Amino acid sequence: MTLSQAEIVEHLHRLLPAEQIDTDPDTLRLRSIDNFRKLQYIFDRFVGPFPAAVVYPNSTEEVATLLAFADEQGVNVVARTGGTATEGGLETPVEHSIVVDGGRMNRILSIDAYNMQATVQCGVPLQVLEDEARKVGLTTGHSPQSKPVAHLGGLTATRSIGQFSTLYGGIEDMIVGCEVVFPGGEVCRIKNVPRRAAGPDIRHIVIGNEGALCYITEVTVKLFPYHPENHTFLGWTVKTMKEGFEVLREVMVAGFKPSVARLYDYEDGQLHFSHFVAPDDCIVLFMAEGNAGIVKATADGIAEIAARHPGCVPVDPAHLAEWFYDLTWGPDKITREDERIRTTRNVNRTTEISADWSTINDIYDAVLPRIRAEIRGITLLGGHSSHSYINGTNMYFNYFYDIDCEPEQENEEYYFPIIDIICEETLKRGGSIVHHHGIGKARSKWVREEYGTSFHMLETLKHAFDPNGVMNMGTIIPRS
Repeated sequence: MTLSQAEIVEHLHRLLPAEQIDTDPDTLRLRSIDNFRKLQYIFDRFVGPFPAAVVYPNSTEEVATLLAFADEQGVNVVARTGGTATEGGLETPVEHSIVVDGGRMNRILSIDAYNMQATVQCGVPLQVLEDEARKVGLTTGHSPQSKPVAHLGGLTATRSIGQFSTLYGGIEDMIVGCEVVFPGGEVCRIKNVPRRAAGPDIRHIVIGNEGALCYITEVTVKLFPYHPENHTFLGWTVKTMKEGFEVLREVMVAGFKPSVARLYDYEDGQLHFSHFVAPDDCIVLFMAEGNAGIVKATADGIAEIAARHPGCVPVDPAHLAEWFYDLTWGPDKITREDERIRTTRNVNRTTEISADWSTINDIYDAVLPRIRAEIRGITLLGGHSSHSYINGTNMYFNYFYDIDCEPEQENEEYYFPIIDIICEETLKRGGSIVHHHGIGKARSKWVREEYGTSFHMLETLKHAFDPNGVMNMGTIIPRS
């Protein structure tokens, strides 16, 4: 028998103090969505389903108690910390879910400068950890655009990546160990060691699970020396994305590790570089950081590669530094963007995919014409690559459109059709439909095609760790 909201709240009051339980209608509306349905928030047009309550545990033990209750009673749980998700992973899919917000579990437990790692609770903001690490000359190396507002638990759960990934890697390369709670209240800790070969790497059951398997309560991440005095920027304009991809490929294959390696097409690039890049040009750019000797060797090597391409025309590095240091999104930028959408009804979305070097340009060339032809109201359409590897890169499609529908229908009228085009063209060429934002609920319909025959492994994990299906229903694996 499904519990009513009143019954769920009554149970919660037996488990936690009243000040840790929020049933205010405004809170429930705000916590029913994430940025996937941001127009509901911007235009105050929430449509539900709404959670029964938002609860704020203060400890791993309280998380375990909540998950034991939810598992026993069949109550859907949505794990939440910073709330910066973009693909519906934080959306409450059924009436009377409970949102377990770990934002109050916000203690930095240790910064270990000798072993180069830090241990934090799930609700520690990344910016707070970064600021503390820099006081002792260290950095997390993790810098997504959401850095000022994102929390470590959510970053781990969504398999986050940052702007310095070419040097430091994604969150999966940074996580040393963690503590998690599974449905039923089982607490598991993965110890902190640099590497081990004792079977499969079970960290990867946790990293990227998007709250569909477990609740992350604590993580330990690597730290790195911080050398801001050695930051070096390099950039060139090129005439085509194909040539730009080739420059990126040669840099990666040669073994160089710039912290930033990016390629913008002319339309996406005009959002950032119009004051020094011609309207028809693409731009490929890099930043090197770290030890002074390594930075010099990296910059010199990249410059040698660019010199072999007659189409590469150098740009002033000062422009790139100015662009880069204004790249993160804090509360002020988010507020301004919300107001821009509210007043213009012009919406900006992004969708990121990945593929090998042989096919990434083909995907780019296939996607843009289809979106222009099939989606009404497009006012800007472009893309950039921002995370590269020795065997391929990602592609960030960036698009703006004017909506002529009710705000709460924007996803169905615009966003879903665009995602469908991008996923179709990516999958037919063997790429991945998501590089780092997570599948959430927005792209879950494509998960079987994404995984192919290995979907059996993913589905088996879900059934094994969440047999009653109470963890973030519809996220990663779609509702049947």
